[in-house]
Amino acid sequence: MRSLSHVACAALALGLLGQAAAAETVQPCDDARSNAWNIAEPWDANTRLFANGAVRLTVMDTVEPAAAAFHLLVLSPPLDELEGRQCRVVSLDGATGFASLSLTGTAATYDPAKGLTISVPAKRYLPDTGEFGAATLVVTINQSTGAISAQLD
Repeated sequence: MRSLSHVACAALALGLLGQAAAAETVQPCDDARSNAWNIAEPWDANTRLFANGAVRLTVMDTVEPAAAAFHLLVLSPPLDELEGRQCRVVSLDGATGFASLSLTGTAATYDPAKGLTISVPAKRYLPDTGEFGAATLVVTINQSTGAISAQLD
């Protein structure tokens, strides 16, 4: 009986570890995910402006891995000394992206205490079933502080 409970605890721990590892990440732009050649086609459907043009979202397609190739590029204030916006990439988990992202159906709200919150339709690969699950990527941008957070609902 004791060995069965150890196996069950180990399985639970591995399951929780796997869940913890799949956390949305916001990182500075890099050559691998934020180069212009990665802008998903058609460009006009995969880029949108918010906050009177101060914030731009762009869907990036790195092609591989095929089930997790899409990332969200965020250009937003605060501005640097040359008046350029900060550049961040939102991924599912580190360098792993989403199965898809779509700016069609994107919704935005503003709360002065939190900042601009944008909901982006997304899909992620579910390795346990081999299916793709629909989700919403919620990105909050505080233009004053430059803080950007992301959460998958």
